[in-house]
Amino acid sequence: MSIEELASRYESATQAFLTLIRSLSDADLDHKDSEGWSPRQVIHHVADSEAQSYARLRRLIAEPGTAIQGYDEAKWAENPTLGYEDTDVAASIEVFSAVRKSSFNLLKRLSEAQLDNKGVHSESGEYSVRTWINTYSNHPLDHADQIRKQLGK
Repeated sequence: MSIEELASRYESATQAFLTLIRSLSDADLDHKDSEGWSPRQVIHHVADSEAQSYARLRRLIAEPGTAIQGYDEAKWAENPTLGYEDTDVAASIEVFSAVRKSSFNLLKRLSEAQLDNKGVHSESGEYSVRTWINTYSNHPLDHADQIRKQLGK
């Protein structure tokens, strides 16, 4: 897949997630089933994940061979100070949108050779720019599917 196609796939995932979450009602945001997080929690998680991804991509490009630090998503979601269960989602939607736009613009400037820049992820080992693109193209789509399933949409 070309850089243009990879970037387009990434941007399509961004728009699909934004379209879905912007359509949710207040009642939808707090709908919770026994299998997972509420849509509110998912939105906060995706925003925090994107903030992590923003730094990861830049490190992979500017510092090949760098360490990529994982984090415990469940602990973040359960931490009351981070407010995943009860804070407004507007700021998280803005974070998601801004970070994705910036990373999309960066992806369009990549060279073919930079797709193979690698670092070492603390949880999953070798981690390339290409892996990053695939991961973060799928991540919001996976969570959009999770929300749709929860809400029966």
